Amino acid sequence: MSATDTLREDHKQIRRLEKIIIKCYTELYNGTNIPFTDIDKITIIIEEFLDSIHYSREEDSYFPCVASYDHLKQEIKGFMIEHEFSRRIAIQIKKYLKQWKDGIDSREPVARYLKTYSVYLMDHMNKEEAFFDKAESEVLSKEEELDMFEQFRSVMTISKKKDDMIKEIENLENLPWMK
Repeated sequence: MSATDTLREDHKQIRRLEKIIIKCYTELYNGTNIPFTDIDKITIIIEEFLDSIHYSREEDSYFPCVASYDHLKQEIKGFMIEHEFSRRIAIQIKKYLKQWKDGIDSREPVARYLKTYSVYLMDHMNKEEAFFDKAESEVLSKEEELDMFEQFRSVMTISKKKDDMIKEIENLENLPWMK
């Protein structure tokens, strides 16, 4: 396995989350009551899996390695901006969810920002997949791929956290409102 393969594996899990988000906002728009705890789990997965693990791998290791060849820098800059956009959407979801929990009907903004997040995810991951193909074929050596992969694996707490997040995705997939 390589660093690029690891990031692609992350994307498979993120696509599972994307389906959950789509179902969640669709059900919210249809008037279905989704437990706040389930929406909280979605935001936790966004923060702890996408941001703390996946984006961290890209921003701290993968992108700097690719950029060191003075190649694909414009694409990397775009991804960094998109990651920040992702964080800002997640903040809005949490803000409106908190208001809703506090008794202010914020169903619509929660649904709207979840929908925004799903649109962002689709577009972002498709662009990253194409970027990975380019980086793999044009820039990164096998040795660099293996070195980054080992770096990804060396942080055991991240591996444990990722496993926990994948279990949470599975739990969400099996909830009644997801059927």
